[in-house]
Amino acid sequence: MTGLTALRGRLAPRSLAPLRHRGFRFLAGGQLASNIGDACYAVALPWYVLAEHGGVLLLGTVLVAYGVPRTVLLAVGGHASDRWRPWTVMMSTDVLRALAAGALAVAAALGPARAAILVPIAVLLGAGEGMFLPGSFAIVPALLPDEDLQAGNALASSGTQLATLAGPAIGGALVAFLGPSPAFALDAASFAVSAVTLLGVRAAERPALVAPVPPAPEPGRGTGTPTLRRMLRTERILQIILLVNITANLGFGGMSDVALPALAHGPLHAGASGYGGLIAAFGAGALVGTLAAGQVRRARRPAIVGSVVFLGEALFLAVIPYLGGTLAAGAALIAFGATNGFGNVVMITTFQRWAPPAALGRLTGLLMLTSFGVFPISVALGALVVHDLGPAPFFPLAAAGLAVAILVGLTQRTWRDFGVSLPAGTGPVARHVPGASRPDAAAPAAPAAGGAA
Repeated sequence: MTGLTALRGRLAPRSLAPLRHRGFRFLAGGQLASNIGDACYAVALPWYVLAEHGGVLLLGTVLVAYGVPRTVLLAVGGHASDRWRPWTVMMSTDVLRALAAGALAVAAALGPARAAILVPIAVLLGAGEGMFLPGSFAIVPALLPDEDLQAGNALASSGTQLATLAGPAIGGALVAFLGPSPAFALDAASFAVSAVTLLGVRAAERPALVAPVPPAPEPGRGTGTPTLRRMLRTERILQIILLVNITANLGFGGMSDVALPALAHGPLHAGASGYGGLIAAFGAGALVGTLAAGQVRRARRPAIVGSVVFLGEALFLAVIPYLGGTLAAGAALIAFGATNGFGNVVMITTFQRWAPPAALGRLTGLLMLTSFGVFPISVALGALVVHDLGPAPFFPLAAAGLAVAILVGLTQRTWRDFGVSLPAGTGPVARHVPGASRPDAAAPAAPAAGGAA
């Protein structure tokens, strides 16, 4: 018992240190509630549409009406986050989504699914999420000192994963016993909770959040905050991050949504329960890896650490279909999820440290746009490969793409040095975040390898 207490004392301070900061506590709590609500919505929507004679065509239409504006507005949300500050955009979209989800709950209580009602609501919900997401990443460095940033990202990501695991069970129980309308109402309430917690964020961190945005530089000038176009043209680090992000997500969508269910249904003969177990294995591994990343100290060369972890992820991905059974494939998925979760937290933190604060929203929006944007291509590619060659070959193909992108990055010294501390003002942009001095260069963390966007 004494040994367990000592172990808890050694582990807890580093991983839970971000919770000492009031603004981050409010943010993490609000996002946990919102993510649970989103999971309930994801369960209730198809049940409502299909059970109320809406049909598969209407369900597909509603999903497209949600997904397209979400993807398109990621870049707009990033720009708005930089222009008006993340808090303003997040609060506005939470209010919008609370109203839209509330209207959906009323519609579900009053009658069957109808396109004239569901499609406009889906557009509002998708647009709201697209606007919200970049700011939710960009706001974290303003709430935490540098030494707590990686642990804070780990806590935020683990909260999302916990909601993904628990939310469907809550939503399923609500739909089963009370119908879809209460599940939609819970989603609306979760957005309201998130908005209330954002008021706490504003009150706790007001000076950091309302500081004026530095003006963009004039064309051709090298001072001030660089434009996104100029950074895309001149920053090798950003170019490599985009390469890794696009390549990883080209494989991840097709693997998770096409090749893995086909593998469970075909060669593994796992059935629906086995397929659910495989998904849960990845989620459990991702949660473990995310929590582990919150325990470790800042690496001297985080880009190299992240690259090695992602190469391990590629290896585990490649062998999933060749281990001889569902249990072995599940073990590989646990390892795949753990390396994915660990690497993403390390690289997200490094990206936040590297990016100019006044451009963090736009850069985050760009990375998310590449993640979501390649998903349709990925699932189409996965369908072609699985149709012609079966599900197994897609896994090593996806792994090879990720590994090649990482190895190309490692050939570049700028990538190997990505995240190494530099004297103030020698990085891509001299930076200052109110309340924390972080004059160091570090690496972007895409929702990259593994595509955890």
